[in-house]
Amino acid sequence: MSVRLATEQDVPRILEIYAPYVENTAISFEYTVPSLSEFTQRFLHITARFPWLVWEEDGRVLGYAYGSLPFERAAYQWNAAASIYLCPEACGRGIGRKLYAALEALLQKQGYRKVYAVITTANEASVAFHRAVGFRHTATMPDCGYKFGKWYGTIWMEKELNVWDAPPQAPISIQQITK
Repeated sequence: MSVRLATEQDVPRILEIYAPYVENTAISFEYTVPSLSEFTQRFLHITARFPWLVWEEDGRVLGYAYGSLPFERAAYQWNAAASIYLCPEACGRGIGRKLYAALEALLQKQGYRKVYAVITTANEASVAFHRAVGFRHTATMPDCGYKFGKWYGTIWMEKELNVWDAPPQAPISIQQITK
């Protein structure tokens, strides 16, 4: 059992874990499962800057968590967003906590000040999870996503990783941490 950086070879399994969230829930606001090619490009784009971690047991990936940009403008560059997805047999075993702890440690080392989670109102378990790992509610955007014939809102939560009056430098890429 271990947390490690994901590799491009993990992408098919990661997509396999993600697909049911798209197809069967309003947890993801995507309507269709991305193709392997699309998802691989997404993975490569994100991992050029952010960590993407997997939880592996006996050679099988059971879940993943990654950082990404929550906002595009330069003044927001000290903020990251966190996402996590687990296969059903991984839920309730503390794997999410371990993935998030490792992700947050890397984001902190990279120089991010805050990490955000954007959670659909359909996912009360995720709100409870984020609260339990130290996130606080910052905003609710009601009825902003439409899926399966119903409107859903999003809940924004945040957690401070670094506290400074002025940032010492711009955040660095994950490659600079893991060399």
